[in-house]
Parts: sequence; structure tokens; C-alpha cells
Amino acid sequence: MILQVESINTFYGKSHILQDISFDVQAGEVVALLGRNGVGKTTTLRSIMGLTPPRSGSIRFKENEVAGCPPYVMAKTGIAYMPDDLRIFPDLTCEENLEIARRLSGRSGYWTRQRVEALFPALGDRTKQMGLNLSGGEKKMLSMGRTLMANPDMILLDEPSEGLAPMVVANLVAVIGEIKKKGMTILMADQNLKFCRRVCQRGYIIEKGCIVHQDTMEAIWDDEEVIKKYLVV
Repeated sequence: MILQVESINTFYGKSHILQDISFDVQAGEVVALLGRNGVGKTTTLRSIMGLTPPRSGSIRFKENEVAGCPPYVMAKTGIAYMPDDLRIFPDLTCEENLEIARRLSGRSGYWTRQRVEALFPALGDRTKQMGLNLSGGEKKMLSMGRTLMANPDMILLDEPSEGLAPMVVANLVAVIGEIKKKGMTILMADQNLKFCRRVCQRGYIIEKGCIVHQDTMEAIWDDEEVIKKYLVV
């Protein structure tokens, strides 16, 4: 087991957002955190990454307790995070955005700029283009490429399919499949059940800061009652 989250409670000020959240991820899995907007999916990823540390509970990564560790420690430990607002550098080129991620991580491995550009050919065609001038889909590719350049053991993806055209989502499905083949573990928060069904093995449904259901993605897809209760907007 690469990640084990046990009974974490996370607050924004006095607001109790995550309430005794517990789940696990096996090495090499692609796992989804599902739920409507505002239920706690992003906060769960931020709690793991140390951006919004939980006040109580345990987060074990590769058998080490990491709850409360700052983000730079989590990055060096082997977790990379793609936030929903992407956080690319708009005044740097695609090439520079990728290179700075590699340098700051202090890690090396399979993912080089050449391999990231091969995975995302559009980035290879725009190496000298400023981040500011990329399309929404290209910015998402660049942000995901930056997470890979850190050569992590696990990546956290926040709403990877959000705002993408169907053709771009289809390409993202293929990309995640290729990343998984290289042994990467992925935990993603996403509302798009159809997309998650195509790329994830298991899913946890969050409602009002609590895990209310968990199963294989196929079982969740086939459960109309669960979908209607927790996932339909």
C-alpha cells in the first residue's frame, strides 16, 4: 500500500470540512475521489499534499507518517500535485515550465522533457511559446507534464477533465493509460463519472466531507441509486 489515510479532520478556520476521512491507494492504482462541487475532494488532496494540513488523523505514504509535512517535503518524498487552477508560469515558455519543475524537485527518473513532449506532442510543437498563450487544454497538458517532470511515485490530479472538449478528454484517457503503464500511482478528484470509469479502478464518493460509498468503478457505474443520490448534479 503506497498511501493510507486514516480518520483525517481538516478545517478552514472554524469550518469542519473533512470529517474522519479514511481510504487507501495501492501502488500502481488509479483511484478516483468522486462527488459534487464543494464536498471536500480538493481539500482531501490539499490535506495529503500539506497545503491544508489536517488537525487530526494519520496520512502514511510509503509506510512513513507524513500528516502535517509541508508541501516541499511531500514533493521530495515522492508526491506531485496538479491543482485545478494548474499554476503554470504564464511568462515562461513550455520548455522553461518543464525544466523548472525538474530542477526544483531534486529527483530524477524516467520522465524527461523529451518523454513528456512525446506524451503530449502539442507541447513539443510549442516549446518556445509562453504559457500565457496556450489554450486551456494545452495548459492542462503542461501542468500534468510538470507533475511528471518531478519524477514522483504518485501524482494527485485535481479535476483533470474539467473544462476540456470531448476530444481532449479522450486524449487524456490515453495519456493516463500510458502513465499508468510506467508504474505511476494516481489519485484524482473529478466529477466526470464517465471519464473516471475509463481510467480508474476504484472510487470513493465524498459527501459533506465524509466518505459515503466506495467500490470498483464498474460497480459504481452500474449503481443507479448511488449515482442519483451522490453524483447527479
